[in-house]
Amino acid sequence: MTRAKDRVRNAAGHHSSLVVIHVITPGVIQIPGDVTVSEAALLMHKERVPCLLIKDTESSIGIMTPSDIVYKVVAQGLNPDDVEARTIMSRPVQSIEFDRPVEDATTVMASTGVPLLIVTKESQPIGVLTACDLVLSPKRCKSRIPASLKIHDGKAHEAEQSATITQLSHLGALVETSASVPSGTGVSLNFSLPGSDRPLTAHATVLKSDDHAHRGKTGQAPLKHSVEMLFTHLSVSDQTQIKAWVIRTLSKKSGEA
Repeated sequence: MTRAKDRVRNAAGHHSSLVVIHVITPGVIQIPGDVTVSEAALLMHKERVPCLLIKDTESSIGIMTPSDIVYKVVAQGLNPDDVEARTIMSRPVQSIEFDRPVEDATTVMASTGVPLLIVTKESQPIGVLTACDLVLSPKRCKSRIPASLKIHDGKAHEAEQSATITQLSHLGALVETSASVPSGTGVSLNFSLPGSDRPLTAHATVLKSDDHAHRGKTGQAPLKHSVEMLFTHLSVSDQTQIKAWVIRTLSKKSGEA
């Protein structure tokens, strides 16, 4: 797969905006190249996925979308029962790492002309990102919301730290804390939105932790860590409340600009 290049981003830049994993369709279905287009189309419809990854051989990998079926089979008057997926798959497959900013995905789509990207983690496909996902992606709202962060490390007394939410959407958050939390760690975040006394609890997975945030001038250990997290469990009512708060806050800031 062709990986998206780093544009002009550095590690700190990852925390300035929404990242790819926040807006993807999880999961990638992979099929062999000799599956017929009819079978592949039925699978796409059944699983409600925007594409299929076609692995013809170890060195030959492609992607099949509804557009491939329309333009390469239907428009050509071919019988989809007689056409194998390998003959209409598109190559190369464009991909992007899960922790890249969504702006990078937009740049890749615009420069390559592809309507979707395979999202990878350590070179393994984990989801799909479409142009529609980008258009509908939730906005992050900058904030300074006090919170408590509980780290689920499997110990009898799980650690709890004070934290501050600096960016928030109903899908995830960027949190500033004194704790160093490794990627992949399960955590829970407890907080109340400004103007509300109703407590919210979000279970999340840490995607990235910047252990060099706010380093002092003399090179001492960092005072704070910026922790990027994806919510894995948040009640529907809490999601709705966060969405409404983000929309109100962004609209207010836009009106003040």
